[in-house]
Amino acid sequence: MSGRIQGEAESLRDFLKYKKTLDQELNNSSSIPCNFDLQEAFALFDKDGDGTITTRELGTVMRSLGQNPTEAELQDMINEVDADGNGTIDFPEFLALMARKMKDTDHEDELREAFKVFDKDGNGVISASELRHVMMNLGEKLTEEEVEEMIREADVDGDGHVNYEEFVKMMLSK
Repeated sequence: MSGRIQGEAESLRDFLKYKKTLDQELNNSSSIPCNFDLQEAFALFDKDGDGTITTRELGTVMRSLGQNPTEAELQDMINEVDADGNGTIDFPEFLALMARKMKDTDHEDELREAFKVFDKDGNGVISASELRHVMMNLGEKLTEEEVEEMIREADVDGDGHVNYEEFVKMMLSK
């Protein structure tokens, strides 16, 4: 990716991060209610009250929070955060696990929202005119050549448009 194009993608990523932070500040979201909800969920599924949850119990908690992991994914999740290696998850390990899962979900939502900003007509692809329009609204006056270059570099399948998968690759590339 050329330096100018990469710079534009980085600027967009920075803008989206700033917007997300601002939205969180405006909503006055604090970690206390989130931790409280997670503590309630943790306690609800810690059936024996020993302060730990098993793989089976973890699956129930994850599903109650809108996730749908497989057994293998559950075991991987436990292995990722099981700091003491006892095969179960205590509350601090559970918080670390949920923070990772929620971060991944937020990132996906953020990318989807960014794609919608570019895809003005909602047809599932970003055209050169849509890209030019959004970049101009962000204060970037691009030449026709620069817009076409951005499309070409992001357009993996060569159809002249940028679909969601291509957009994600472009946004995640460094």
